Amino acid sequence: MNALPDAWLAEDPLPVEPVPIVERWLAEAFEDPAQDSPHAVALATVDADGRPSVRMVLCNAIDSRRGAFTMYTNRESRKGRAIAHEPRAALAFRWPARQVRVEGQVEWTPDADCDAYFATRPLEARLGAWACRQSEPVASRAVLVEALAAMAERFDAREESDVVPRPPHWGGFTLVADVVELWVSRRGRIHDRAVWRREQEGGSWSITRLQP
Repeated sequence: MNALPDAWLAEDPLPVEPVPIVERWLAEAFEDPAQDSPHAVALATVDADGRPSVRMVLCNAIDSRRGAFTMYTNRESRKGRAIAHEPRAALAFRWPARQVRVEGQVEWTPDADCDAYFATRPLEARLGAWACRQSEPVASRAVLVEALAAMAERFDAREESDVVPRPPHWGGFTLVADVVELWVSRRGRIHDRAVWRREQEGGSWSITRLQP
């Protein structure tokens, strides 16, 4: 594994842009066969009652130019409702000896991007997006299986190439970072830790090295 980004974090001055380092780390994690779903992140939101909630989701795209992280979900799910109420969130990546924390504003991903990504999903996952009312109670697993079969019949989905359109309630959300913290494990627990902050998208980052 190329250790160059870690070397950057060990030296001063620190890099001006943090998100390209995150992209590099993620690419390296994907190259490691021991890593299972390296793009899994812990996503934290706050609902209308002020109750925080965290869950694992997949980060499907990173835009280093914007400092943006895109995920997809049923927008009527618990996290979707929380984001609609409070469009700020935080996420964290964790790989061996490396951690990334991100905070920022959340916006809905454009429909064209959502359509393009939805079309790449396996057929069963596309049908499941129609059949599943994410976060809602269900009487049994059999009910879910029946709902999935009903959707397969509705769309006459017998082959992987069959077109199943994106449901209107399913789509992406993009966290545009205003805080990015990077952490690298070091011997003796004298870790490298630094935080980048900016006031607005496209603005310059202020950088602070933190004690571990």
